[in-house]
Amino acid sequence: MWLPMLGMTALPHLGGLYGGFVTRKEVKTWYPTLQKPSWRPPNAAFPIVWTCLYTGMGYGSYLVWKELGGFTEDALVPLGLYGLQLTLNWAWTPIFFGAHKLKMALIEIVFLTGTVGATMLSWYPISRTATLLMAPYLSWLCLATSLNYCIWRDNPEKKEE
Repeated sequence: MWLPMLGMTALPHLGGLYGGFVTRKEVKTWYPTLQKPSWRPPNAAFPIVWTCLYTGMGYGSYLVWKELGGFTEDALVPLGLYGLQLTLNWAWTPIFFGAHKLKMALIEIVFLTGTVGATMLSWYPISRTATLLMAPYLSWLCLATSLNYCIWRDNPEKKEE
């Protein structure tokens, strides 16, 4: 049973690796040109935080999967919501850092945060441990949403002529 545990714990990191690839250049070129709030975390914190968050959410998904006996009919909603939030998570970086669409990224991260909340609600009756593993992620998303909002507010998009 260790292979599903490893696979499901590692899965979220795939999007993180892609996000790191998209972000790498932009953090040195475009991102420094933006007005950002003084309370934003240092750039070096992001890969550390996301490694922890991806590991926690991935292991949580394994606990739910195991408790429900795999990809069963009962797992459709809790693991479907998890898959949706993971897809939204992976999509945010290319929108914000790749396309430089601050407003679109803000709208997307609001949907992501709501989907994470819904995922946690669906997980709670199945595994409280899995739900608690998602709590730091939801907290971080609240911070990230606030940060995205402030960056969008303080950096109006230029009108194309």
